[in-house]
Amino acid sequence: MYDFINPLKGEIAALTAAFLWAVSSIIYAALGQRIPPLQLNFSKGLIAIGLLIFTLFIQGQAFPTIGLLPLSFLLLSGVIGIGLGDTAYFSALNQLGARRTLLLEMLAPPLSALIALIFVGERLGLNAWLGMALTLFGVCWVIVERSPYSVSTNPHPIKGIVWALLAAIAQATGAVLSHYALASSDITPLWSTLLRLIAGTFIVFLLLCFPNSEKKSITRQFQVFQSAKSMGIITLTAFGSTYLGIWLQQTAFKFSPVGIAQTLTSTSPLFVLPIAFWLGEKISIRAVLGVLIALMGIGVLFFGKA
Repeated sequence: MYDFINPLKGEIAALTAAFLWAVSSIIYAALGQRIPPLQLNFSKGLIAIGLLIFTLFIQGQAFPTIGLLPLSFLLLSGVIGIGLGDTAYFSALNQLGARRTLLLEMLAPPLSALIALIFVGERLGLNAWLGMALTLFGVCWVIVERSPYSVSTNPHPIKGIVWALLAAIAQATGAVLSHYALASSDITPLWSTLLRLIAGTFIVFLLLCFPNSEKKSITRQFQVFQSAKSMGIITLTAFGSTYLGIWLQQTAFKFSPVGIAQTLTSTSPLFVLPIAFWLGEKISIRAVLGVLIALMGIGVLFFGKA
């Protein structure tokens, strides 16, 4: 059994991250109605950094030896993928709605594979492209069909589309940079997660400190920390989505081709369906078929490599 699982640990990590992000996305969608994207991104990042430092201290992992170029790529991937990408995603979620935002986010996996092909020379076999296409088609079909929880209270389609596209580009770029840094060094996924989060959270902090059109003071920018209830919810969500989720994502980037890892981490909408069913939502035959198609794609990705 171990001989089968070990070569697929990157893919398994990616799917586990997708499940955690599916659960947390429901909570973040609700929090986003009260907490601005920058504040939400900063608070979850800060909490996850604390958890990662504690974990590294308990494990006794010393700072790894890493070259300047991989380190620079890793930090840049955090700035682009986490700092800018997550903020853009939260903005799109608030202005466009979950369904269309998730649909546009499906551009991230093929963009990752294309960027990796052009700049890193990473080539995927026919099975990999077929598996990616089936998985993305199944996920897109589910997202397009489902309408509950997708209506924004303040929709701005054009602005939302721009934010979603920027989020997809940022995530794809961050994924390729992170994969290169992990593949060309001995840094562990845990350390790479911490470094990416520090870089991403720092850039968000700088953006929070900039004056804005609403003339908000620095105190008001960080007012989320004044609510014990909000911080409790964010802490629990950050533990699953940011601390564990990005750690698993980094594991996937280290042990799988970036296009495959990004595709599997984008299957979060599939995991939302059982949650919606448990909450009493009626699941259509089309949604079930979409899941089956995506599972076929995942099967091609898994067994094509095993």
